[in-house]
Amino acid sequence: MTELIDSAAARVEWIRSRMRLLAAVREQFAATRPFEGHRIGMSLHIEPKTAVLLETLAAGGAEIVGTGNHGSTQDDVVAYLRHQGMALFGRRDDTLDDHHANVAAVLDATPDILLDNGADLAAGIVARGAGATLIGGTEETTSGGDRLRSELLGQVSFPVIVINDSLLKQLGENKHAVGQSVVESFMRITNLMIPGRRFVVVGYGWCGRGVAQYLRALGGKVAVAEVDELKAFEAALDGFRVDTADGLADWGEVFITATGRPNVLTMSAIDRMTDGAILANCGHFPWEIDTASLRTAATATRAIDDTIERVELPNGRHVILIAGGRMFNLAGTAPKGNSLDSMDLGFLLQVLSLERVATRPATLVAGAQNVPDDLEREIARRMVASMGAKL
Repeated sequence: MTELIDSAAARVEWIRSRMRLLAAVREQFAATRPFEGHRIGMSLHIEPKTAVLLETLAAGGAEIVGTGNHGSTQDDVVAYLRHQGMALFGRRDDTLDDHHANVAAVLDATPDILLDNGADLAAGIVARGAGATLIGGTEETTSGGDRLRSELLGQVSFPVIVINDSLLKQLGENKHAVGQSVVESFMRITNLMIPGRRFVVVGYGWCGRGVAQYLRALGGKVAVAEVDELKAFEAALDGFRVDTADGLADWGEVFITATGRPNVLTMSAIDRMTDGAILANCGHFPWEIDTASLRTAATATRAIDDTIERVELPNGRHVILIAGGRMFNLAGTAPKGNSLDSMDLGFLLQVLSLERVATRPATLVAGAQNVPDDLEREIARRMVASMGAKL
């Protein structure tokens, strides 16, 4: 256990030293204590950058109880945060059932503020009919925002600021940071070249835009699968070949999903892929590739390592599945996730939005909503200044 704690402490120290926006807020929170008397329930990828976020909230007086997301938890960081006095659940090798039990354990602790990812905590609160105890919360992802506005629409009785609605996050983190981390993770996990290889990016939202841009910048041949007419038009204007996933199935060598929606890469497309096609997902939930149907159809599977799996198909071909269909830039081998700079920005949005929830809840309405405009503009000013630019 001591080794785990020491390992995480060294990594967190490096990351903390590079997240300057959070450092300034941590000093501010230590003086103002906006979360004094509040318990924040968290469901978020647990990795070193998350530790710096939680330290910042704890400096503001928050009691933290939380869990990681399925497949991306880093055990040494969990040990480190527990050593700091936080109640953390989750392990790297948790099953999906384990993850659901961890979410339930967070809710059992009766938090009054939520820091959510994928709306797992919000859905649990709704299922329990326990929303009256909540002041409010934040939601990190596209997937969670979609869930709040569809499956949970009209059922969430407390305000939830959707961080992903922020243009700052969409540009800084979703486009540029996800684009960079997906490319880095693909190269590290597969040890394959990008130049000349044929990539299909499924989805042309902010994450898909970034992935497509960064792959092309490194010499990849990139096509986009998009069903939304306006996004397909944008992708075509940006110079990408545009078609459906089925239409691109026999062209692509690597397929990367980035939609936030379930089963966008189906067996219909997989059956038509070339031998050895690679399937990877960078969306929050492990549902974008229809892995259930893939495993049902498989004649055999073989683990190449802890991240790469070979799946044999009845047609005599095979595909390579990365990280079991989970978010491979955080669930793959030696994951780094998004860049420190982008997460400094994204987590600044988080902590200041949570401060608004804790200190001025009456200014917010029930349900999903955008980051307040004054906060977004203040954060933009801080980010521009941190980059040496001037307004």
